[in-house]
Amino acid sequence: MAPEGQPVLRAVATSTRPLYQLLRCINFSPRVHVQITEDGIRFSADNSRVMQGTTFLDKNLFSTYSVNLPRGDDGETLALPNFQIPLASLLEILQIFGAMDTASRAQKAEQDPYRSNLRNYRPDAFSNQTLGLSGTCALLYAEEGDPFKVTIEESGVKTTAALTTYLPEMPDDIPFDRNDLVFKIIMQSRSLLDCLAEISPTAPNKLTLTASKTAPFLAIVGEGDLGSSTADFARGKELIETFNIHDRWSHTFKFDFIKNATEAMRIASKVSLRGDGQGVLSLQFMVDIEGGKTSFLDFRFVPYVQYDASEDEEDDGGLN
Repeated sequence: MAPEGQPVLRAVATSTRPLYQLLRCINFSPRVHVQITEDGIRFSADNSRVMQGTTFLDKNLFSTYSVNLPRGDDGETLALPNFQIPLASLLEILQIFGAMDTASRAQKAEQDPYRSNLRNYRPDAFSNQTLGLSGTCALLYAEEGDPFKVTIEESGVKTTAALTTYLPEMPDDIPFDRNDLVFKIIMQSRSLLDCLAEISPTAPNKLTLTASKTAPFLAIVGEGDLGSSTADFARGKELIETFNIHDRWSHTFKFDFIKNATEAMRIASKVSLRGDGQGVLSLQFMVDIEGGKTSFLDFRFVPYVQYDASEDEEDDGGLN
């Protein structure tokens, strides 16, 4: 239990815009898993154990961040508080009460899912920050089993919404072996977004990503009922900032899963693509937040199972 009378979490932000945009990037499952730590709040979404998206709201994103984690008799921190909440409901609260300007941008983005949105965090001439309007967003979690409360206060008007919390059912993270890293590529996120935009018209259902030591160094192929489309990336500072590879790496993923990361591609400045020896793909996005702050989004994808044709032939031979 947390210290008596003190909530497990109380975090106050002066703007809901970064919170809304970061959380919207992982809005692909009905519920999101929440874990409260001393360094920030971790939100994770899972899709059938083949795709996971995680965003970490660092404590530096908040003007006030205080936690009172449950401790044992020896003073050691017990299991970190974790629970599930309906992410769509949380986004709706942030959108209605504190992110109307963001909602306008989101509506435009929905009309074109590959539209870049890199400047969403920069205050414009009509933002509250520029106009000097006061407003805060407070997140409160009192104790285990309590609702997750969001309080928006603007111009002296305070509104509180309570979200029902559920028992955590989030499985372990999709394993990604950093010690068996096959390739790592850092590039502008916009380039990856443009690539998917070029491939999308063929209505692909599968996406194959290939990294190799020779040209094309990075190739992305979309395949579907209407045909296939390929996008190649040359090895140069104009497109690829960092290119490290140990061996050829080629795996196929469900296109719709990769497409779920397009919102992250839109708001991020850079993306790090990594693949391990098991074929797991990691996309880590760096997002620039107003005030010179930085946040990260992490997505992991499990590939389709690859079958060895030679093994199939041997198996067939053994049956005859």
